[in-house]
Amino acid sequence: MARKISTADGRDALAAVAAARDAGSTPARTELATAVRYLLQLLAEKAPGNTVEVRVPPFGAVQVIEGPRHTRGTPPNVVETDAPTWIALATGAESWADALGAGRILASGTRADLAPLLPLRP
Repeated sequence: MARKISTADGRDALAAVAAARDAGSTPARTELATAVRYLLQLLAEKAPGNTVEVRVPPFGAVQVIEGPRHTRGTPPNVVETDAPTWIALATGAESWADALGAGRILASGTRADLAPLLPLRP
């Protein structure tokens, strides 16, 4: 990630996204992007490494979890989801098993299970 998002900015973005969701409206793209990137940043801080690539298009991606380093082509361990699902997972509003079972997470590879790392408690 290009720049570190402060805790205050990250929490403000999460609050704005939650308020929009609760009001039944769509959050502002900038707030959604900041919330997603902040939560990805927290994940990378919690589980540093280069074994699993976590993607939340179009907002961001991080490599996490210690183990074999991936350097070329498509990583063998990938987790991909949309922004609302990622925010729900990272904040504990939804469980990994429920989102995976509903098909809102694409996970491939033997290490692509983030359940032990979630929620992040931002």
